[in-house]
Amino acid sequence: MFLSDTHLLGEIKGHWLDKLRREWQMERAFQTALLLQPDVVFILGDVFDEGKWSRSQAWADDVRRFQRMFRHPAQTELVVIVGNHDIGFHYEMTTYKLKRFEKVFNFTSEIIVTRKGVNFVLVNSVALEGDGCTICSLAEAKLMELSHKLNCSQQEQKHSNKRCREMEQLPASQPILLQHYPLYRRSDSECTGEDSAPPEEKNIPFKQKYDVLSQEASQKLIWWFHPRLILSGHTHSACEVLHDGKILEVSVPSFSWRNRNNPSFIMGSITPTDFSLQKCFLPFESRVFTIYCAAGALLVVLLLAHFLMPSFYFAQCLISKHKAV
Repeated sequence: MFLSDTHLLGEIKGHWLDKLRREWQMERAFQTALLLQPDVVFILGDVFDEGKWSRSQAWADDVRRFQRMFRHPAQTELVVIVGNHDIGFHYEMTTYKLKRFEKVFNFTSEIIVTRKGVNFVLVNSVALEGDGCTICSLAEAKLMELSHKLNCSQQEQKHSNKRCREMEQLPASQPILLQHYPLYRRSDSECTGEDSAPPEEKNIPFKQKYDVLSQEASQKLIWWFHPRLILSGHTHSACEVLHDGKILEVSVPSFSWRNRNNPSFIMGSITPTDFSLQKCFLPFESRVFTIYCAAGALLVVLLLAHFLMPSFYFAQCLISKHKAV
């Protein structure tokens, strides 16, 4: 299962009523989705709305609420990828915030998670700024090392060099990239579907290193990993893009009704050589409100009928007696 951008509200911008409503909706949606019995659930970043600002106590409270809402059975693995709202945009990102996130979610940036012969590369896309910052340099070095490991695993042992023969072997399958920022695209103008961006937003140009990765960082990831599939979040809207005419990237919409009227998640069936993805929609929030309002109006009518009918019958009796006299 793939979902993204839950944006649990924090103490600064989050009104208690908004928190209560949105979090109850997400909790019920996630717990219901678990009936599909996924082996692994991947959350593609921006778990929290205010992780970039949160102090220790507020962070602990947000984590506690997340763990309650996204509880899952032992046989289901939960993997959470870091987003800009979890640790801040590049100019706000610090080692402390990153380590705090990694400690809670047992997450390490730039690693390969292998399940049933499928290689998933987890990328901290916030660190792909390309300006040589400490976190950025470490991230790029790790990604290059992972690239070499994957390339070695895809070579036949007799043709591999000495360094490859000494390296841990991974399944010889093209990887799947999982990250928060999408690879570079000009805008959402080519995106289609009922959960794509609204028409008035589709032609707004994307800003590199803010809305999407830079062209340079995007090309590096493609060169290093030659992925067969990329899954990302961040834009809150759905989009499917073909990079280099053959590499599919799927942008997963926000899972929160606060960001969309029609949230969704993706179920995937993935093997070492193939994959199949199916989108699952949550109810339209506008329809939920309509149902609530209709139910409330019906309840009021029933209550009025319950309390007024005895008075109506009493008045009828009085009128009947008066006529009889």
